[in-house]
Amino acid sequence: MTSMLEALIFVVFPFCMLFAAISDMLSMTIANRVSLVLVGAFVAVAPLTGMAWADFGWHLAAGATVLACTFCLFAMGAMGGGDAKLMAASAVWMGMGFCLVQYILVASVIGGFLTMGLLAYRGSPLAVFTRHNMFLRHFANEKVGVPYGIALGLGGLLTYPDSPLVLWALERMAS
Repeated sequence: MTSMLEALIFVVFPFCMLFAAISDMLSMTIANRVSLVLVGAFVAVAPLTGMAWADFGWHLAAGATVLACTFCLFAMGAMGGGDAKLMAASAVWMGMGFCLVQYILVASVIGGFLTMGLLAYRGSPLAVFTRHNMFLRHFANEKVGVPYGIALGLGGLLTYPDSPLVLWALERMAS
């Protein structure tokens, strides 16, 4: 039987990533509360799993490291502030290891395809006809950036099953 702890592990991260992706698609913003919920939930849940304090610290260090890097990208105008915070908050769940590298690579590849697709779409006649559609208006607008929260959300959802907390929860359910 699944306990509340496993349920939180299986629900909070995916819900936040999906919410961020949809929010960024519709409004070109990712609310700060999404990143705060991610970090807060991790800080509350991880110690209850028996995670060693050193590992817990490394997870927080992963988030701090990603935040430092994404803050620089934000300062250069290469990344939005919401994207930077979301990426750092999700890095806390991935930890300092291969899972984080996998997340960054998958999100980057998806982000690259998203960017190329948006550029092609914005240059097509289809953009003229769809620019007033609620779901496509930001995609068609050449004056706005790329809603990178979509790539971060999808990248997170695809790589989260390999994260330490999910592996812990699956192992616990199997026993």
